[in-house]
Amino acid sequence: MEKHLTSNNFEEYEDANLYDMENTFLNDIPFLTKWASKQQGMIIDLACGTGRATIPLAKKGYKLIGVDIYKSMLEQAKNKANNQNLQIEWVEQDCTRLNLSEVGSMVYMVGNGFQHFLTNEAQNHLLTSVNRHLEHDGIFIFDTRFPSVEELLQPNTEEYWRTYTRNDGKTVDLSTISTYDSLNQLQHYTTIRKVKNEHGIKIDETSTKITLRYVFPKEMERLLSDSGFEILHIFKDWNETPITNDSYSMIFVCRKVK
Repeated sequence: MEKHLTSNNFEEYEDANLYDMENTFLNDIPFLTKWASKQQGMIIDLACGTGRATIPLAKKGYKLIGVDIYKSMLEQAKNKANNQNLQIEWVEQDCTRLNLSEVGSMVYMVGNGFQHFLTNEAQNHLLTSVNRHLEHDGIFIFDTRFPSVEELLQPNTEEYWRTYTRNDGKTVDLSTISTYDSLNQLQHYTTIRKVKNEHGIKIDETSTKITLRYVFPKEMERLLSDSGFEILHIFKDWNETPITNDSYSMIFVCRKVK
């Protein structure tokens, strides 16, 4: 099976435990729950990772399928769900080549997963797959970073991002180096992790690379229309704030119309 996610773009997702430590946000769950409550059928979580958003919705009683291309992520998700006695179907598939057993009344892809589809071809295949796995009038929700000047034209020097504490009590300073390829609308990121002991002394340092595609609002409007979707809403955050020129994110709520 041809994979439209490039194999050299996987480094950030090789360690499921690290992913869980660094991705604890839940601010999108109330928004997804609001839209899930309007649906009657299956809900499909694409690029579900370790179930960060899948599991909270399943706990609320919704029927879900979680899809991801990373086996280690799905194994972690399955263990977490089993520990909570949740019945979720986990499927290892390329989201551009979906072949699920049923269609959904709602499909969502959060955590800026849309940006991992780096070419026009990959984006087209993704949206075709989503369309085929949605009921007519079904809802598709996804987010992607807003291509602002500040976001794209960052200096290509190491910039501090944030610090978090690991489960073992050690702290990790995160920093990034980014380079933007204007012709292909690709941002190449290197994430640097500096691990410090209880005395603040660095004891380890690692780095991973990832590439993300940026799409401009008018470009996205045409892409979604051509793929059989009507845009119902575009927000800048999960609190449903209207999008503005200084937005950091674009959240699309779409309906399948053809």
